[in-house]
Amino acid sequence: MTFTLDGFDLDAFVAGTLAEDLGEGGDVTSAAVIPVAVRFEAVMDSRDAITVCGLEIAAAFFRRLDPEAEITPLVSDGDRVAPGTALLRVTGNARALLTAERSALNTVQHLSGIATLTAAYVDAIAGSGATLLDTRKTIPGLRRLEKYATRTGGAQNHRMGLWDAAMIKDNHVAVAGGVGPAAALAKAAGIATIIVEVDRIDQIEPAIAAGATHLLLDNMQPDMLRDAVAIVGGRVPTEASGGVTLATIGAIARSGVRYVSVGRITQSAPAADIGLDFAEL
Repeated sequence: MTFTLDGFDLDAFVAGTLAEDLGEGGDVTSAAVIPVAVRFEAVMDSRDAITVCGLEIAAAFFRRLDPEAEITPLVSDGDRVAPGTALLRVTGNARALLTAERSALNTVQHLSGIATLTAAYVDAIAGSGATLLDTRKTIPGLRRLEKYATRTGGAQNHRMGLWDAAMIKDNHVAVAGGVGPAAALAKAAGIATIIVEVDRIDQIEPAIAAGATHLLLDNMQPDMLRDAVAIVGGRVPTEASGGVTLATIGAIARSGVRYVSVGRITQSAPAADIGLDFAEL
């Protein structure tokens, strides 16, 4: 099992996470209780119905402390599994595996929680023709991983950061003096992708005329979204955003927008309940 992700340094992540947990004194519990040479076998399993994400990263934690550990994945990232499903089996030095256990589990629980919530939103818009997007509402330092998790759950990644597109929101509009002037300034700066947030119908034409290449329709109800989509007439992609929940996303997606962005899938996803349980050798 090897995990690679553009812009993400797995070795540094694993080393930094373990260093945070080990501190100056190391794993005093395992050092005191577990003999040096004892071997240990365990199974990682899910107590919830989840969309799995992060198994290869978990394996990297175990291998960091026991390079000879035998690790067998029993499912793959992206699989939807029932409660009680065994995800991964690991055999190796008991001290090493127990020291790595919490870091490995925390990562898989967090990423699987995001992937699971994302999959629920994807299911809720199935057949609508709309695509689910994630946002930049991520934990600092974990964006690449969290966006990997949303992708695993079936979403499409939106902006990775401030650098890859202009997104003109209400505060930019207020400072620039309107959606038209703001979009025009972004266009004059040579920015290829210019996303403009509009929360009123009368902002649509000025934004497109000034160079918007994508409209973010903010906090609009489905009826207003349908009107906005009709006015845009396919000239630029449309994206619904703002306060979207599992209860509302279906109607929003059926309004005709091309995209629906949801910050909750990273900002508010609960961790999955996953454990590592002792197994007889």
